[in-house]
Amino acid sequence: MGLTVGVVGATGAVGRKMVEILAERNVPIEKLRLFASKKSAGSTVEYKGSEITVELLTEEVMKDQFDYLLFSAGGSVSEKYAPIAAEAGNIVIDNSSHWRMTEGIPLVVPEVNPHVLEGYRGIIANPNCSTIQMMVALAPLHKRYGIKKIVVSTYQAVSGSGQGAIDELENQLKDSNYPNKVYTRKIVGNCIPHIDVFYDNGFTKEELKMVYETHKILEDNSIEVNPTAVRIPVLYGHSESLYLELKEEASLEEVYTILRGTEGIKVVDSPAENQYPTPLEVAHTDDTYVGRIRKDLFNPNAISLWVVADNLRKGAATNAVQVLETMEKQKLNR
Repeated sequence: MGLTVGVVGATGAVGRKMVEILAERNVPIEKLRLFASKKSAGSTVEYKGSEITVELLTEEVMKDQFDYLLFSAGGSVSEKYAPIAAEAGNIVIDNSSHWRMTEGIPLVVPEVNPHVLEGYRGIIANPNCSTIQMMVALAPLHKRYGIKKIVVSTYQAVSGSGQGAIDELENQLKDSNYPNKVYTRKIVGNCIPHIDVFYDNGFTKEELKMVYETHKILEDNSIEVNPTAVRIPVLYGHSESLYLELKEEASLEEVYTILRGTEGIKVVDSPAENQYPTPLEVAHTDDTYVGRIRKDLFNPNAISLWVVADNLRKGAATNAVQVLETMEKQKLNR
């Protein structure tokens, strides 16, 4: 028998991507149900050549029986409806930030910490998009050498802010006088070092997510994480410049071997041939791409990396579907 799967927030950018990826990866679904608010209920979403009518999200439908519910409808929706679904015995994979730091709720990147899913039922949190790709790239290095410190600067696509931000960039590309509504500055031709709200310590909420989520996923609060998150005029694909201070010296040859042998990573790194990942080339793919791998000029225990991934896919929808797939594989192996 196939799975019964629901997608909450199915008409949003990530929700639609979840439906698309469920089809692409041929997840064995017998029944797929889609849910959204009153505004979108009654519309349709395409799945494997058929149109599925979107149902109204209510407390009652969340009490129905599902093998998995994928949520991508915002924190307030997840706060209200995810516990109802979980109490009914359903597994909820939530893409909002609401449950990520809640004690007892797994925060999962399947390539990194699948062990926390073993035998689990309830709410599972999808990490922040910028955290996910960083964890895929860094976890195997942390396992081998130990990471003492991370300095990360992100260069994040406007799609991370939703459809309104995509529209704003596209309109400003056509007309430089088009006003900014989503961002504090015009995004076209610009870099804005401001994602989410600022805290009193000078860091933004987006930046602190990377700190605390890294600690939870790697189960190591001793790692020093210093992030700066920047929005850039790119439609899809987040990029990150990473400086790692390791607990012991690493050879570049071994670093390449480790990264090339890790599931979910593609190494694109040949400076002589101008080979390195960029968001334009990485968009619409599911792997995390790593390039510009180099030793620090002064600290023998430090290396630098350039990491790029599609923020709507690996940074959100694909990661959620991979959580589902991981749990199904664990069932078969019991």
